[in-house]
Amino acid sequence: MSTPAGATRATRATASPTTHHESAWGVVGAHIYDAFIALGEQRGMAARRAALLADAEGTVLEIGAGTGTNVAAYPPVDRLVLTEPAATMRGILARRVAREGSDATVIDAGAEALPVPTASVDTVVSTMVLCTVPDVDAAVAEVARVLKPGGRLLFIEHVHSPAGSPLRRWQDRLAEPWAAFAMGCRCDRDIVGALRHHLDIEEVHEDRWLGMPPVVRPLVMGAATPRKH
Repeated sequence: MSTPAGATRATRATASPTTHHESAWGVVGAHIYDAFIALGEQRGMAARRAALLADAEGTVLEIGAGTGTNVAAYPPVDRLVLTEPAATMRGILARRVAREGSDATVIDAGAEALPVPTASVDTVVSTMVLCTVPDVDAAVAEVARVLKPGGRLLFIEHVHSPAGSPLRRWQDRLAEPWAAFAMGCRCDRDIVGALRHHLDIEEVHEDRWLGMPPVVRPLVMGAATPRKH
């Protein structure tokens, strides 16, 4: 994979031509994000990350890498590229990569427009990202585009509860207030359905994000591959 536009090493990150607009609350949220999810990490999410990322191999691209909660869990891979469109989170990510001694490349890019060639990536990673991207269909289409034939998307995402359930009704009622509080995160998305529009689901498991608010507790974890043409 050639060096993407806007790529940096761990200690700094430069703006891309399509810089993400960051609100004042987004800046605050980036600084408190790790503390907000800390209990969830202790109650199972850290172990899920490690289990998921054990299967990462080759050239690896993580979308929406945020503050870098996955960085320490990656096994040795040929190349690791971490994308994050929000400037404050990207700065925190770059500093974390430096602390970990990782040689990962940090890129200013949103999931809907990845600055990497078609069919150039062995593994794409998405953990609690597709809830937040403005256009989930475009993001999944980009994942499908950049994956090599036989490549894999490894994902953990929180999802809409089953139709008719009390939790789903609360997710629907609180979707807008939650999005305003959680920097655009939607608690009412059918993530698996979105994945199936562009990818073949190889495996998927349901779980619960303990230690987090109920509206984001339903989880799916699994892998998907590009469709064979």
